[in-house]
Amino acid sequence: MLTCAPMIKFNNLHLLRGGNHLLTDANLTLHAGQRYGLIGRNGAGKTSLFKLLLGQLSLDSGELQVPPNLRLAHMAQEIGDIKRTTLDHVLDGDQPFRQAEHAIQLAQQQQDDSALALAWSDYDHVDGYTARNRAQQLLQGLGFQEADWQQSVGSYSGGWRVRLNLAQALMCPSDLLLLDEPTNHLDLDATLWLESWLQTYPGTLFLISHDRDFLDQVVQTIVHLNQQQLTSYRGNYAAFERQKAERMAQQQSMYEKQQAEIAHIESFIRRFKAKASKAKQAQGRVKALQRMELIAPAYADSPFSFRFPEFSQISPNLLTLDQVCIGYEKPLLQANLSLLQDSRIALLGPNGAGKSSFIKTLVGDLPALGGQITPGEHLNIGYFAQHQLEALDLEANGLLHLQRIKPQASEQELRNFLGSFGWQGERVFEPVKNFSGGEKVRLALAMIAIQKPNLLLLDEPTNHLDLEVRHALTRALQEFQGAVVVISHDRHLLRQIVDQYWLVADGKISPYEGDLDSYQQQLQQLVQQQAKARQQEHRDQRADDAANNQSAQDRKQQKRLQAEQRAKLSPLKRQLDKLEIRLDKLHTLQADLEQQLTDPSLYEATQKRQLQSLLQNQTTTTQEAEQVEEDWLLCQEQLEQLESQLAS
Repeated sequence: MLTCAPMIKFNNLHLLRGGNHLLTDANLTLHAGQRYGLIGRNGAGKTSLFKLLLGQLSLDSGELQVPPNLRLAHMAQEIGDIKRTTLDHVLDGDQPFRQAEHAIQLAQQQQDDSALALAWSDYDHVDGYTARNRAQQLLQGLGFQEADWQQSVGSYSGGWRVRLNLAQALMCPSDLLLLDEPTNHLDLDATLWLESWLQTYPGTLFLISHDRDFLDQVVQTIVHLNQQQLTSYRGNYAAFERQKAERMAQQQSMYEKQQAEIAHIESFIRRFKAKASKAKQAQGRVKALQRMELIAPAYADSPFSFRFPEFSQISPNLLTLDQVCIGYEKPLLQANLSLLQDSRIALLGPNGAGKSSFIKTLVGDLPALGGQITPGEHLNIGYFAQHQLEALDLEANGLLHLQRIKPQASEQELRNFLGSFGWQGERVFEPVKNFSGGEKVRLALAMIAIQKPNLLLLDEPTNHLDLEVRHALTRALQEFQGAVVVISHDRHLLRQIVDQYWLVADGKISPYEGDLDSYQQQLQQLVQQQAKARQQEHRDQRADDAANNQSAQDRKQQKRLQAEQRAKLSPLKRQLDKLEIRLDKLHTLQADLEQQLTDPSLYEATQKRQLQSLLQNQTTTTQEAEQVEEDWLLCQEQLEQLESQLAS
């Protein structure tokens, strides 16, 4: 249940890693039931902070207060038993379910009726009847097809294994859920599904993400890890940007005033220190200057200012596809379209529909099964995909990678070019094997940019990039004069750089007339329909299970009660409908209140009464929503029990 009680407290934390200070006198409080987004530059220490909570790192000093018996869930880094099926791997995340399941099997083997009755009671208490249904919904939402559920986890690639571990973490009953870049390796459809799932997560959520749209929709508080400090900003990412700008402006003003005061004191000291009559006053000012706590200047600079250099020539028609059949051994989709010199297109569509295969066919990595592809006279493609990171020479440095592409360029020219992508000084000689995922992406982008392409084909280019680099990439793509075709789950990037959407679905590629918001609405409707279908399957299965476990005497008694139970169904259904309507209204009101509370002006002294009123309304609304939800769950459970009994 949603409360405002402190759940976890970081007091004066000090953390060093590899000789670097990650946290210095850092303080943070996480409240139960709230959703937090942790942001900061790559390498700032975000993942290390998570490792502290997981007990994988120890503090150098300070205090970490965690409630006893805290149920904590997080994404595992590795897959355990690679022979486990996809569905079983996800179900393993719910340990109480697995324990109850094992107890039932053991009692059945020992023919212990008393232990069996207790085991079935525990099974019901941990929602064992819904476990498989919940796991299947998680898999479906994250892009796994029903045909994949019995596939061994060892058969999946790295990105799909990440999805599996995410599903397992979501399956785990928890009070605190830690997610480190959960949208990496997800497509847009899966990202939107995850967003909806997390919005209803009942525990405390603490996630690391560089996807600003995802943060805007999911979190209620931003925690910024910057300059070894943790600073909380109430609201989503958009509210954080506004508050940070205001704080920086205030800090800059204070800094400038202090600098003026320092200059005035130093001037006095210089003028009067040599005079005997003024020496005492001058010495006092020297001591005051030494005691003064200096205010740091506010800054918002970024080390990244890269761009895609202008190309020399371009054709009006860059690529023409005439009845092109795309696929592997079997056709996946057909394309009949043209890419023009000013095309700026994002590909939408469900996982497995063929978006990446389409781009691979355009670049020539996947030969077409049929049809004709006609390139423009001056076509020069720049292609980015995640598998290209694996093709980097781990022993070579960034400078050597560019020299291999452009051997005629001088070393200084290439060093300057790498500098715009974030490599300064001797770092240009550092081997790729020491690079982080984000640094590898930046090098791959630099290798593309230096070739001066006029058509960019980008397949999830923002994975592993922090917010600063994403901003730099967005600016570079906005200024790029050529054509762009992009697949990305980063909606902020898409809104900033494309003007057309193509839908890849049902074996074809066609223009999509709506925008990202309308596409999201369609996906939500589809998810709701699938959820209802799964719920019906669950009811049917539960009814079958109940029937199979009933004795002949139980079934006879059940038939005598069916008439009475049928009479109870109608009022329960009416009550359920009323509760659903009320709950929807309360959720809408909660969202409206949360949005109002992100307004920074509310926290000014003159708005204290208005702020108190909004907070009181939020508390009242939350309490009522919790009560209505409990009533709804109770009513739903009663209805399901009656329907299950009648079905038997």
